[in-house]
Amino acid sequence: MINGVSPDLPHTADLPPAKEWGLRLFRVPVRLLLHSWWRVRVHGREHVPDRGPVILAANHLGVLDGPALVAVTRRRTFTIAKVELFSGLGGRLLTYVGQLPVNRRVPDGRAIGRAVQVLRAGKVLAVFPEGRRTGGEVAYARGGAAYLAMVTGASVVPVALLGTREPGQGRNALPHRRSPVHVVYGEPFTLPLTPWPRTRAAVADATEELRRRLAEHVVAAQGLTGLPLPGPPKP
Repeated sequence: MINGVSPDLPHTADLPPAKEWGLRLFRVPVRLLLHSWWRVRVHGREHVPDRGPVILAANHLGVLDGPALVAVTRRRTFTIAKVELFSGLGGRLLTYVGQLPVNRRVPDGRAIGRAVQVLRAGKVLAVFPEGRRTGGEVAYARGGAAYLAMVTGASVVPVALLGTREPGQGRNALPHRRSPVHVVYGEPFTLPLTPWPRTRAAVADATEELRRRLAEHVVAAQGLTGLPLPGPPKP
């Protein structure tokens, strides 16, 4: 183990360091904007480890999820986002604020390498295991977050996002001004560090374990905050 990360990982030496100057520059202004426009409450900050690699595994309701999670997390946080967003000037900006593109349609080895690079450096990576904006109950999960936890040994912190989309809104809508938004961090856990070869069955089992823990945390967060999930996004 090196800095808490297994050396049995994809090679990342040929990758340039992930850009984070935008995180340093914009994170605080975005946080202030969020608090001025919505009633943002953050619960369980103490559950995010102070150091070492961490995966924030969050449910996914709306377009506000990524900015809110990055802005309120006390450590600088990189995120994985769909490659379709990374075009033109806006796409270039995303790379400077710590977002890593992933092609969801095919196995994306480069995206895995970039994610491993972030965790190998002992940093924080936010992942939305559902893979797209949903009702937020985490009824299913893709294997990326669990795989990264298996190969790096990173702590997994479940995060429940509530209020980032309201009932009846479309998947790209923002909640109304002064409406409540809750970010609820749960207790960290780890998945077994698994050396090569990692079988599909092992990854599937780890994915289900992560999904179950996150789904249970979302239920508990609704009880804590009194704010329910909004249901499926409007087409």
